[in-house]
This record gives sequence, C-alpha cells and structure tokens, in this order.
Amino acid sequence: MPPLDRERPGHLITIGQLAAYAGVTIKAVRHYHQRGLLEEPARDSSGYRRYTARHAIELVKIKTLAEAGVPLARVEALLAAGPDEFAAAIAEIDRQLRERAEELRRTRERIARLTAGDGLFVSAEVAGYLERLRALGVSERAVEMERDGWILMQSASPRQAAVMIADKREAMADPEFQAIYLQYDEAFDWPPDDPRLPALAERARRWLAARGQASSPVTPDPTLARLASTSSDTRSPAWDRLGEMAREDRTGRAT
Repeated sequence: MPPLDRERPGHLITIGQLAAYAGVTIKAVRHYHQRGLLEEPARDSSGYRRYTARHAIELVKIKTLAEAGVPLARVEALLAAGPDEFAAAIAEIDRQLRERAEELRRTRERIARLTAGDGLFVSAEVAGYLERLRALGVSERAVEMERDGWILMQSASPRQAAVMIADKREAMADPEFQAIYLQYDEAFDWPPDDPRLPALAERARRWLAARGQASSPVTPDPTLARLASTSSDTRSPAWDRLGEMAREDRTGRAT
C-alpha cells in the first residue's frame, strides 16, 4: 500500500480505505467519531466523507493508545498532552493496569479454588476439619451444617473462629469425642422422647466436664448455629431436646 501524501487535495480516501490504513474496522472509525476522538470531515458533493492522511495518522494514534489499555475517556487528553504530561499520564495508566492485572490474577485463583469445594469458603484449617468429619463417617448433612456455621463465624469473628477451630481439631483427636459426635449426628433423626437421648446428653456432659467446658462439643456457637440452620428446611426435635437437657443440667448445677 503506497504512503499517503499529507493533505494533498487529490489524495482523499474513503472511510473504508481509512480503516484499512489504520487496521481498524469501519465500525470503530464511526465509534471514534461519536466519542469525539476523531474529527469528522465534511461530505463531498456525492454525500460521502473523504479523509486525509492527517485523519489516518490520528486514527493510528487512537488505536495504539486504545490497544495499550488507555481508556477512551482519556485518549483525547493524551493526544493533546505535552511530553511530560503524557509520560506522567501513561505511568498512572500503567499503574492502574497493573492493579487490574493483579486483581484478575487473584480472581483467577479464587475461581480455580472453586474445584476445591469447602476450601473456597472457609480457612484451610476448617476445610481440613470438615474433611476429617467426612472421613469419620459423619453425614454430609451435619458436615454442611458445620460448614455453614464456620462460614458465618469466620466472617463475623475471625479471631474467635481461629481459636475455636484449633480447639475443635484438638477435640477431634479424642476417640470419645468422635464417638459422641457420631452419636449426635445419628440422633438428628431420633424422636424427641427417644430413651437414648438422656444417656447421650450425660455422655456429652461428662466429656465436657473432663475438659472443663460448659458448652456443647458438637455445636461451635449456638447463635451462629441457629442462624446457619435457617438455611435448611430441616430441624431436629431430638437436637432441640438435647439442648434443653444441657440447659437444664447447667441450671441445676448453678442452683
């Protein structure tokens, strides 16, 4: 393609030729016109716009800046800027692009972790604890209830959650705690007057007393557990009864 002669009357070109010279589409040329970035020439006697070499050069500049990531809203100012102002503006745009690139990198990491299941929503410690529950044979229903509670706890009180998960992981190393947890899980479907409930409540009380605790070993936080349970349509009357027994026991000992 021969070089354009600057501003010679006999060397006017069509919009299609202009787009071809700059390596853009006709649609892009019209878009730059609409944005006020590229001057629109007057129409000739045939009703067509005719462009000069100056238009082609300006279009190449616009395309170059746009492809470099410069927002179109800033292109016009940059084209009119002096060398120092231009360099400073480009440096600032580069900084913003690097920040965007870093955010995209972090987003990609989060998306990649989607395949990691629970690890996307909770800490590595909690995710490991949940996997430990699954390995013990705890029902997926109970695991999901635990997970929902930890999601809320880690969001509402990260420091408390870190202390609690360390304590929970330590407890899970105790075979007696494991047995109590599995029986609590099984009790979810028991009727509230099941004769096995008092023995389970007493077993949990003895384990807690041995550790110097007063709260349930199964529920990490009663308030958050109740909140998490609202995400499920199922309730356990047996668990409600176990909670009542625990409160009655604490009240009796307090008096």
